[in-house]
Amino acid sequence: MRKKLAIISTHPIQYYAPVFQLLAKQLKLKVFYTWGEQSLHKYDQGFKQHIVWDIPLLEGYDYTFLMNTAKDPGTHHFKGIINPGLVDAIQDFAPDAILIYGWAWQSHLKALRHFKGKIPVYFRGDSTLLDQQNGLKHLLRKLFLRWVYSHVDYAFYVGTANKAYFRYFGLKERQLIFAPHAIDNARFELSASEEAKALRENLGVGINDILILFAGKLESKKAPLFLLHAFQQLNNPNLHLLFVGNGQLEQTLKDTVKANTINNVHFMDFQNQTQMPSIYQCADLFCLPSQGPGETWGLAVNEALASGLAVLVSDKVGCATDLVDSTVGDCFKSGDIGDIKQKLIALTAQKQTLASMGQNAKQKIQEWSFEHQAQAIVEYVSR
Repeated sequence: MRKKLAIISTHPIQYYAPVFQLLAKQLKLKVFYTWGEQSLHKYDQGFKQHIVWDIPLLEGYDYTFLMNTAKDPGTHHFKGIINPGLVDAIQDFAPDAILIYGWAWQSHLKALRHFKGKIPVYFRGDSTLLDQQNGLKHLLRKLFLRWVYSHVDYAFYVGTANKAYFRYFGLKERQLIFAPHAIDNARFELSASEEAKALRENLGVGINDILILFAGKLESKKAPLFLLHAFQQLNNPNLHLLFVGNGQLEQTLKDTVKANTINNVHFMDFQNQTQMPSIYQCADLFCLPSQGPGETWGLAVNEALASGLAVLVSDKVGCATDLVDSTVGDCFKSGDIGDIKQKLIALTAQKQTLASMGQNAKQKIQEWSFEHQAQAIVEYVSR
């Protein structure tokens, strides 16, 4: 008999829905979305616009949107998710186990506390210790999080840095199960060469030029301004830099480019999921220079690797330990402009070297798949 699994998640997410579809083939699954139906047309604080994904996120599995009574609904604060009917709805489903994505909202923490000791409580999150600081505030947070995670029976960790985080806050080795962070590798691997070629031509990037890509929210924790300053100092007309996305630093970035008459820096607005493969494939090198605080894994790196791109990331990016080595790119010390410049110069010295790294990248990312993630969950829930 298939086990019944209840999943608590805030809203439909392009990195989770495909996993739910796979789980539903092997488990009796129901997903409880706590933000409510309004999350389908949510305002993204980082991108500064309403986001509606252009790939199906509600097909192939059972789900329900719970009533959210928060005065200011959303995931940006603890009291943005309040569901008076959450416990009753889950109990009506009568699951054999529950999997909760994130604790930092009132209803999610309530569910952790309520179901502890009643059914196995699984947890999924991708936090790291990369922003840890000493002091009283840190000590109080440590005590609080050890209490939070005392309500978790097992945690599905996404990678090395995330595992260290769970261990630090009290979970034992036997409670930790590897379920790799993943994206839709197949969709990003699929060739979009014609679209990519046209995009390079429209940007004015020559066939022998090297295009560096930043794709994501233009916000301080991802440090796009730092990348721009480093790129500017390289002063190499055969290098181009493309920013794809929107956010709080967008105008500052554009003003800086205009004031300094930098002709080889380009901008594109936020692009939806179906457009992203061709954007990655038009580039030669992907760069995520995050400085935090609050950067976790960096799933854009997965997307870049699956698209056949070499990558350069800072040591504040959670996936750096697992996904980035000399065969696919490099890692630099966050905030060290000398280090990122040195790494950029080395990586962009030979276009063919980047192409070889891109081929290695496609191979490396194969094990970090939705299928591997789903199978890990099924195996442990079904025990």
